[in-house]
Amino acid sequence: MPPLSPKTIAELVDGKLEGKGSALISAVNTLASAGESEASFLANVKYKSELTSTKAGLLLLADGIKAPEGIDVIRVADPYLAFTRLQRIFYPEKKTSGFRHATAAVDPTAYVAADVDVEAHAVIQAGARIGAGSSIGPGCIIESDVEIGEGCRILARAVVCHGCILEDNVTLQPGAVIGSDGFGYAWSGSEHLKIPQVGRVILRDGVEVGANTCIDRGAIDDTVIGRGVKLDNLMQIGHNVRIGDFSIMAGLTAVAGSTSIGKGCQVGGHSAFAGHIHVGDGCRIAGKSGIISDLDAGGTYAGNPAMPHRLWFKVAAVMRRLPELVKRLDIK
Repeated sequence: MPPLSPKTIAELVDGKLEGKGSALISAVNTLASAGESEASFLANVKYKSELTSTKAGLLLLADGIKAPEGIDVIRVADPYLAFTRLQRIFYPEKKTSGFRHATAAVDPTAYVAADVDVEAHAVIQAGARIGAGSSIGPGCIIESDVEIGEGCRILARAVVCHGCILEDNVTLQPGAVIGSDGFGYAWSGSEHLKIPQVGRVILRDGVEVGANTCIDRGAIDDTVIGRGVKLDNLMQIGHNVRIGDFSIMAGLTAVAGSTSIGKGCQVGGHSAFAGHIHVGDGCRIAGKSGIISDLDAGGTYAGNPAMPHRLWFKVAAVMRRLPELVKRLDIK
């Protein structure tokens, strides 16, 4: 990627250039580490003090933030979004070329588009279909009758179990498992009888699944992850879960079976959802929350059990004072 002028960058990130715009920019870096050929940004006022010492050649700043003298500035509405766009320009995703490693095992009944890359020791089983521009990383297993759309990235050691569907531009980070059996058993009086898990997992367009995250297949119906959903590392998504479009969930979160999470929700890490509950659209849930009942759309929740966050603040304040209150009340 050749260096870009500040004027060109301003056009690419929909910003307004302030300064001479003479430096050529070849990368993005932090305020503390950026050099004269790199752009930087300020998205968190916690790092505002670093503006005075940065050696960056270009800064992406919001209106109202005073820039150091001698450094070109591009004013943008959202510096973090502008940084993301610029980073994607300097570091575009690798295009596939149809590379097939000699150790890859591709069943003759599988359809693999001509430009799909298949890396070492990958396995693609009978009846699988993989669309143009996708890549299958080393050690991946694509089981029978899986459908993978165009532009998907299946990274090292990921597994897509039989019959599951990945639409276009889906990313599976290393070690992700899509379509493992759901945790379903019936007690007979003497043993736990396994319930056959015959549904699928469907990942809609643009889903990204983090490293070592597991999404269970449905027991009868399908587990469905909506368009543009982003799931972090080390998560467990149970059978028949539904997650609405453009929701985002941080690492170590677990969702029990048959729970429905709405569109545009934001979930902090290490949260846990009970089964068979419904979370409305646009909910924001703080990390380490325990969700045991339905949540109304648009709310902000925290705590265990989860409650409206303002109420949780009051509960937390009381909890800190419990030893003092017990002493005052002389509770034995």
